[in-house]
Amino acid sequence: MAIDTSKNSYTIIFSVVMVVVVGTLLAGISSALSPNIKANKRVEKMQNIMFPMGVDASAEEAEGLFEQYVGGEQYIVKGAVATKTDAAFKIEVKKEQDKVKANASYEQQLPLFIGKKDGENFYVVPIRGNGLWGPVWAYMSLDKNMVVQGAFFDHAGETPGLGANIKESFFRDDFAGEHVLDASGAFKGIAVKKGNLDPKNERKTDNAVDAMAGATITGDGISAMINKGLALYVPYFKTLKN
Repeated sequence: MAIDTSKNSYTIIFSVVMVVVVGTLLAGISSALSPNIKANKRVEKMQNIMFPMGVDASAEEAEGLFEQYVGGEQYIVKGAVATKTDAAFKIEVKKEQDKVKANASYEQQLPLFIGKKDGENFYVVPIRGNGLWGPVWAYMSLDKNMVVQGAFFDHAGETPGLGANIKESFFRDDFAGEHVLDASGAFKGIAVKKGNLDPKNERKTDNAVDAMAGATITGDGISAMINKGLALYVPYFKTLKN
């Protein structure tokens, strides 16, 4: 007996079967690829932590170089106290921020990675905020005086050629040498400032870098992210001067 494919019932049954079959296949593929995805994310995170230290590692080199430059020097900071633990690597800044939003009394866990290169310590901190179209995040490397040694920025969906330029070297390189504290030693942060009139970024103690053309809101988001994120680490950095 031939199947009448013109009936609505056939179309509905066929659609349901296809959804089930395709859904099952996609779920199976996702499950099979999950270990690879997790491994790639782990490697990418290692690369991002090392980049502001001046270590530009390939995916193949990341594991070995991370062990060489950072190794077990991973900490969770709460206030002025830093606890050494490999669990620091697993902390997701967004989840910690969400916990604070849900409970104002929650004490946020702050990841800290201390890299050593050429005999110098690099204190690398991950921070996260919002740009024009979605999340922006960064890894910033500081010395014990909270002077920026390097930075890595990324985004979820900023405008190509405008806000997306936070990933470019001409933007991130401006942060190297910038002071986070003011002349009195108080926290001031760094502003991505329109009309800063310092195109070569020669003033490193003005707590500002030049804004990107046509990306004011993204720049404001970067400023807020830096100022809010780095301020949380100030109590810890004060202990380094004692």
